[in-house]
Amino acid sequence: MKDTQTKVIVISPDSTLTPEVLSDTIIKKYEVTVKETCIGVYIEGPEDKLREIVDDVREMDKNGIFSKSRGFPIGDVRVCRATRKGGPRPGFHQLDSEYKLLPLIRAGLDAMDHGEEIPLISDGEKIDVKELSRIIEKA
Repeated sequence: MKDTQTKVIVISPDSTLTPEVLSDTIIKKYEVTVKETCIGVYIEGPEDKLREIVDDVREMDKNGIFSKSRGFPIGDVRVCRATRKGGPRPGFHQLDSEYKLLPLIRAGLDAMDHGEEIPLISDGEKIDVKELSRIIEKA
């Protein structure tokens, strides 16, 4: 299929949702390829259907489900560790770094949902040490 895309749906580590539950939900409702991972699932199918899936599963944990496009289709030998003779897949370290930040992103989104003010800092703007300490302690 020409319009086939692959997306990564990542579950925040502080979520009660599991990749198995996410995978089962998608498989029961949609005709797309799904592969479970330790951090969520890969989904592959028509782009418009993937957008619908992401919107649907986000309702399961509004601020704990994140998605992004994946550069390789599921099962692509170029990123298969068996054909690459081991080691991390391309992009693994970036995804792992992002995954570890998700609880902080969730906290910010939750705070916004509750009408709390989130301090915004523009590039080059300095923040007072006391304010930084307050933000860190609150997280």
